Amino acid sequence: MSDQNRPADDLGWSLKLGLAEAMVPLIGRLHRDHGVTVTVHGRSLVGKSVVDLVKAHRFARRVDAAELPLEGSLDLLQVLVRLPLSPAVVDLARLAGSGADETAVRELLAPLAGVRPGGRRDVVLYGFGRIGRLLARILLEQGQDPWGLRLRAVVVRRGGANDLVKRAGLLRRDSVHGAFAGTITVDEENDRIHANGTTIQVLYADDPATVDYAAHGIHDALVIDNTGRWRDAEGLSQHLRSQGVGRVLLTAPGKGSVKNVVHGLNQDALTGTDRIASAASCTTNAIAPVLKVVNDRYGIVRGHVETVHSFTNDQNLIDNFHQGDRRGRSAVLNMVLTETGAAKAVAKALPELEGKLTGNSIRVPTPDVSLAVLHLTLREPVEKTDLNEFLRRVSLDSPWQDQIDYTDSPEVVSTDFIGTRKTGVVDALATIAAGDTVVLYVWYDNERGYCEQVLRVARSFQGLDRPVFPPVASELAAQTGGSGSYWT
Repeated sequence: MSDQNRPADDLGWSLKLGLAEAMVPLIGRLHRDHGVTVTVHGRSLVGKSVVDLVKAHRFARRVDAAELPLEGSLDLLQVLVRLPLSPAVVDLARLAGSGADETAVRELLAPLAGVRPGGRRDVVLYGFGRIGRLLARILLEQGQDPWGLRLRAVVVRRGGANDLVKRAGLLRRDSVHGAFAGTITVDEENDRIHANGTTIQVLYADDPATVDYAAHGIHDALVIDNTGRWRDAEGLSQHLRSQGVGRVLLTAPGKGSVKNVVHGLNQDALTGTDRIASAASCTTNAIAPVLKVVNDRYGIVRGHVETVHSFTNDQNLIDNFHQGDRRGRSAVLNMVLTETGAAKAVAKALPELEGKLTGNSIRVPTPDVSLAVLHLTLREPVEKTDLNEFLRRVSLDSPWQDQIDYTDSPEVVSTDFIGTRKTGVVDALATIAAGDTVVLYVWYDNERGYCEQVLRVARSFQGLDRPVFPPVASELAAQTGGSGSYWT
């Protein structure tokens, strides 16, 4: 069929695909050569398909009331690749919204010219279970960023003769998150996994203090302990006795003096002298950002958090002995009422909510995606439409874009949120407001969404936070206590 006889919609779609195809190598070059992550209203375009790029430009209409023209973005990208940029997040939608021409773009991004941080930072995953493998996937799927985190090694206890092949197989295929996006080969002779151009040394150890990372060329590494075996400073400090380790990050709530960090809230609490920190829990990361913005805007007098949480490997498939109450009962056959420390843990990141929240949890027979129900009493009455509109705007155009998302679809269910990169998604149609009492429903992928947040903390811990240009400069930043700078 000739172009003259093709429907206008087909021609329009083909033109969009062609523009997006031209954008792909420019986005990749900026990422590889300059450490620049290109976004559209906070949504990363790095490594995305042609159709994903078109969808991202269409998404802009939720913020700007119109789709972002791909031809304008292509023009901006052609300007960006000619500039001597340093690592940053550059948002095409906000650049276009400023009406910037090439001269204006050069002036706006002048602070990025010629500034370079000190290269990639080594990462070691201590443990390779659900969280460990997902962290590896994210690091590997993002490609080799010369100014980012570099996965160097995984530490596990040997499970058998085919240990390496089996672990590579679990990385390659996942029953919840699907196939690995890339290629994986196994070097059994040298205990290595090669994935997407990255060599991962697999080390076998039972004692974190006995691993010699330096012998494998690993130096000043961040060890991300995702085993949960040690949660206090004394236990986690065992890692620091190993050669080649600089810092330790725990993927569970820390105890005692260990700082619990929820990125977007209190990553500034990390100092150059800190060597151990925690990324808190999946639930704390899901609810704390929403509680933060609601408290800053409306004031929370008190509240109760109920989480409907997918089962985890801590539970039994069928009834058997378990040290925890009720957790010995079959995870796949029962709803299991249990405790959660998330409500108390929120206060470690948000001291202003100390003593104001209670919490409980119900484990349910689903493998991933959980739901937090926030029952809050506010300082003053609020209308449902006003509250929802506030949260919608926060999710679209505020410093909280990495943490908070929003949906008003009447058809969404839990599986729709598998793979969600935001920390929590407000379900607007479920919101209840009655005077000063509100109930918010927040979906969260307790695996993938949490891992994204862990790596944001990891970047902050390693001094790899990147400035956002143009910065978020909306009135919401002031209303929600945001800094206007975040990693995407």
